[in-house]
Amino acid sequence: MPQTTVTDVDRIVQRYVAVWNEPDPAARQRAVAELWAPDGVEFVEGIRFCGHDGLTGRVAEAYGLFVASGDYHVTDDGHVTVHDDVVMLTLQLTYAKGPRLDEVAWAARAFLVLDEEGRILQDYHLTVQPLPEA
Repeated sequence: MPQTTVTDVDRIVQRYVAVWNEPDPAARQRAVAELWAPDGVEFVEGIRFCGHDGLTGRVAEAYGLFVASGDYHVTDDGHVTVHDDVVMLTLQLTYAKGPRLDEVAWAARAFLVLDEEGRILQDYHLTVQPLPEA
């Protein structure tokens, strides 16, 4: 694995957060193909999403459930850790409107294992702050 630079990591994190907020299905599909390796996998809540088709479906479903309504937007907490080919960040759903504007509603540690081209091979979400009961 080539040395991952701060610039590389910043770009990956920005693009990673942006894909979850992307409203256009075609742009979202392109972003998934650029971010994840063709055989990339995401693991979340005991479920595995594989390959570009599976990941595109996963991102679209999350967008539809949380972001499309305008209730939330996906952010990160600004703290990123890198060790060789692993990037760790905290992914958040923050309130996009109302009295709790910009407060964190949900958070997970995301561990991204990168390939030699800087694409995501494995993506693990470990929830650290569940969504509040409805």
